[in-house]
Amino acid sequence: MTPQANFFVLAPLAQGREADLRKLLARMNHRPGLTDPRNPILPFGEFDRLHVARFVVLDDPTWGDMAAYGQAPPEPPKSLAFLGDFDGPVDEFLADLVQRAGQGLRQIFSHCEGFTAEVDLLSWMKERDKPPAAAYVNWVGRTVRQIREERGLRDALVSYLKSNAAAIAEDEPRGLRAKLIEFVDAQRRSGQIVLTDAAPTPLGWWLRNLFHCVGVPLVLLLVSPLLLLYLPVFAYQLRSREIQDPEIAPRPDAGHVRRLAELEDHDVTNQFSAIGNVKPGLFRRWTVSFLAWLLDYGARHIYNRGYLTRVQTIHFARWVFLDGKQRLLFASNYDGSLESYMDDFINKVAWGLNLVFSNGVGYPRTRWLIQGGAKDEQKFKFYIRRHELATEVWYKAYPGLSAVDLERNTKIREGIERPSMTDAEIRAWLSLL
Repeated sequence: MTPQANFFVLAPLAQGREADLRKLLARMNHRPGLTDPRNPILPFGEFDRLHVARFVVLDDPTWGDMAAYGQAPPEPPKSLAFLGDFDGPVDEFLADLVQRAGQGLRQIFSHCEGFTAEVDLLSWMKERDKPPAAAYVNWVGRTVRQIREERGLRDALVSYLKSNAAAIAEDEPRGLRAKLIEFVDAQRRSGQIVLTDAAPTPLGWWLRNLFHCVGVPLVLLLVSPLLLLYLPVFAYQLRSREIQDPEIAPRPDAGHVRRLAELEDHDVTNQFSAIGNVKPGLFRRWTVSFLAWLLDYGARHIYNRGYLTRVQTIHFARWVFLDGKQRLLFASNYDGSLESYMDDFINKVAWGLNLVFSNGVGYPRTRWLIQGGAKDEQKFKFYIRRHELATEVWYKAYPGLSAVDLERNTKIREGIERPSMTDAEIRAWLSLL
């Protein structure tokens, strides 16, 4: 199995360079929201291990909300964020990216502070890489190559069934499966269908993952007496803040919403980028840090086979702390419209949204951390849109395929490769076609 990894390069913009940067990034798109995978600046499509990537200017639209707490800290500089999710080790991927697309990356990063023509690009990017507080992968180990090969397999099988509909109309399910296996075997021998075996799981990754899987529960077990002692104090601190924390969820600016809508629904999958302030004080900072730590554990070891709790539409997601945990950025890649995406979370896991995001300034008021909040649908949706950022460039390696499609195609392959199946299993498998 080849595990997935990610990068997040963050750099402040140089004074007076924002407009030129946005023009340059716009040249990477066919039109707003639709990236050219072969664009000459950074041809994403040439990197066959890259699942998704984006460039987004972090121009926090809600920084002024801190005034509700009587604070007016200096506004952080606008920054450029470059995010990606890919197969294999991060050092190996970044080195390949710099080697093959270095000129375009230099064009882009020349608009950032501290970047010069003489700088070592790879080192510069690594120095500015921000690790996620939590990260989610829909199906750990499913590579871009696998996705494309399994798409080709399904397309070939569907084409075969359509072309031979009359000849196979009377076939029993078992006999039909045998014909399909024979067809695939012939296509593989001729090179028309390619199904690559999974690579061995890297030993170092496996050991680190095992240590993390066992280590986090052990740490929780060891500190559980202290956590239980602190629980009544935590409950008091939490509830007293929940009662007093201001809600800031006015209707978002219509122009901002139109700009965001222009970038959406060009494919079955969309991107989402949002940023916000963490509520001031150590209590909220420590709370959200602890909850993100638990979220990361769940995403790595529990929700890594197609579901984030009960939500099946997310391909990749991450939560990243910025500015010493004063701000939190959330970025995801999801299927369907934003409206359906938000409804999915509200109806299925509103409590999960509340756990993390209720620690953000202005979030709809919660009760005991998990109640309320996102259940106040209108305020929640206004809050989300206000904090959302316009993503300048967004790339996905397999347009037209939803997360459900990827799982279906994997099951089709498994049905071809399994040595035996019951009649009921064969009928269920044929229904996937």
